[in-house]
Amino acid sequence: MAQDIIPIELGLPQGDLVTLWAPRWREDGEEWEAFLGDEEDLFAFPDAAHLAAFVRTAEQHDLTDHPAWDVVPGLNVPELIPDDDHSYDLVGVPELAAGEPDSWTIAELAEIIGIVRSLADVCELDDVHEVLDGNEAFSLLDQGTLPFSGRDGEKLWTALSETVSEKWDIVLDAVDSLVTVPDVDEKVLEQTAEDLSAFLAESAEAEAAAAEGELDSDADDEEEAEDEGPVGFWAEVGIDPIKIITGGNEYYTLRCYLDDEPIFLGSDGEIDVFTSAKALERKLADGASLAGTDLAEVSTWDEVLAKATGGELEVEVDTENTYVLTGLDDDIAAGVEAIDPTQLELAVELLSDAADWAGDESVSEALASSEGLSFLFSFILKPEPGKLKPSAPFDAEQAEWRKLVESFEDRLNVG
Repeated sequence: MAQDIIPIELGLPQGDLVTLWAPRWREDGEEWEAFLGDEEDLFAFPDAAHLAAFVRTAEQHDLTDHPAWDVVPGLNVPELIPDDDHSYDLVGVPELAAGEPDSWTIAELAEIIGIVRSLADVCELDDVHEVLDGNEAFSLLDQGTLPFSGRDGEKLWTALSETVSEKWDIVLDAVDSLVTVPDVDEKVLEQTAEDLSAFLAESAEAEAAAAEGELDSDADDEEEAEDEGPVGFWAEVGIDPIKIITGGNEYYTLRCYLDDEPIFLGSDGEIDVFTSAKALERKLADGASLAGTDLAEVSTWDEVLAKATGGELEVEVDTENTYVLTGLDDDIAAGVEAIDPTQLELAVELLSDAADWAGDESVSEALASSEGLSFLFSFILKPEPGKLKPSAPFDAEQAEWRKLVESFEDRLNVG
């Protein structure tokens, strides 16, 4: 990224949006700070592809005079994806403040309050300053857990929690009202969206390759590992974090198998998903909000919640639980040679599991016939000598697959 211009993600009532932030810098003896915007508007976008399309074509905004701006329009799409350290979930603040003041919670709150103060300074949000300056606890978050220890610390944390409960909507409304989502050039967006999808797919493939290499290097220890049993917390509780890449987005959720039947984090056929591992961790820390999920019926669920509320839970996704749907429809249209069997097998697994869990027979019916999509997939996933090769065109198979994916995406309840 260009020096001192940073892509950030803001979790707002209207959704998770990406923009650019220029932390304080000095120029001509004066100190400045800025966000991507124009006067009273904060420009934000649904993903890095839209942000890239904008910065490559926009002529006037508040960052054009930044000393590093000339570099930004030449950045590739992946360089404009905010990292975890610059993702700020403003909507999640009440959940954080309602929990215990452990080191993870306080560090997370400190980061969010820091970016909110910057927004309030740059955009002159007097209402936000009034909320934050009205309780000294907000200014102590950078000091860690020490100010919130002991009896006086408990009172301080309680006061902060009450302020958030009563007044955080003022902050959310003030920041949310700043946001404008500008139109972008459609032709440029088409290219940047392709770049983003390709990057996400390549990242998933790289993760798979790395995991395969680790498996190869550990092959000599496999028998010993089997004797020792499952390793790691998630293996012990029998619940898997999974990552889903679809439509240019990444989602995180949980799934387990009970008597070989899939069970997802969610209920009534809707899967609760989150746009980052940290967001899923925060949701799990607020166990009460997930009381109605089907996973709550699993015997080890309380162990997951206990570890989450203690600030000790880390969501890590194994490669075999990473599902890439992006780009598969285009590969199907291109034919047999273009389809990655591993990607396809995992995608079929995910859609089948979700449909089975929801009591939907559409996927099993589509893959049970002797022609069309089933015939194509069978040739790829179950190769046999002399098996008749499907022939182009595959427009009908592509359309059928897209329909299944759209049905799956409709099940996703983004938290």
